[in-house]
Amino acid sequence: MQNKTTLFLGVALLAVVVVGGGWWAYDFVQGDTAAPSGPITAIPIAVNTVPAPTEAPIQVNQPAPSEAQATAIPTSAPVEPIATTAVAAISESGLVIFQISQAESEASFSIFEELNGQPKTVVGATDQVAGQVALDMNDLTKTQVGVIQVNARALVTDNDRRNRAIRNFILQTDQYEFITFTPTAITGLNGPAQPGQPFTFQIAGDLTIRNVTQPAVFEVTVQGESATRLTGTATTVVRRSDYKLTIPSVPNVANVGEEVTIEIDIVAEAASS
Repeated sequence: MQNKTTLFLGVALLAVVVVGGGWWAYDFVQGDTAAPSGPITAIPIAVNTVPAPTEAPIQVNQPAPSEAQATAIPTSAPVEPIATTAVAAISESGLVIFQISQAESEASFSIFEELNGQPKTVVGATDQVAGQVALDMNDLTKTQVGVIQVNARALVTDNDRRNRAIRNFILQTDQYEFITFTPTAITGLNGPAQPGQPFTFQIAGDLTIRNVTQPAVFEVTVQGESATRLTGTATTVVRRSDYKLTIPSVPNVANVGEEVTIEIDIVAEAASS
């Protein structure tokens, strides 16, 4: 009788551990996540009014925010106005600041996944992307790009469970709300922009995902639709392992790709001074 009681208690204890562990795992991977802290706004670009030589990459005078700064950016506050002296300098140099419009722009990622034995391309997207570009259509060598931010808490795929796993486990968005790209150099631009014609170039910089920063290069195509409106696409491919992004073990998911394509489809409007 004592042996049966001991066996019963052992089984009960094991069940508690398993169930408790299961609930912990569920909460860790599938539990609720924090909502975006507020509407995302652009970090004002630090415009350098002295053009760089055309034969060298255009150096972007834009320091990278620290991890603490990136996670503490007051997204609910309006964009700070540019100083009066900066506005005058921009006017003299022919530069116009364009600001990404969230209503018409989208940041997304895509990655291969094998789900229930079937290949699938998973796409996650959000309109919570912000940034500024300084552009002179008559002299593209003056182009400057500010810090680009994406609110990782707002990324959505076609599956709620996957969304929670991405936010809780992969990107840990409660702690690391923003993905940031801080440009350091621009190459491939020269001369004036041709009306209605797209132009392509490359932006090198530091891409920060979660708490890891790695160099990345975006291939960019931009077209000026008018003097006050730009459209364009910026794309890069990164490796998950470079950013220490591990995938939780989930039933029915046999394989997840290593390469992640990041794309930003941009509509930008001239910012008022």
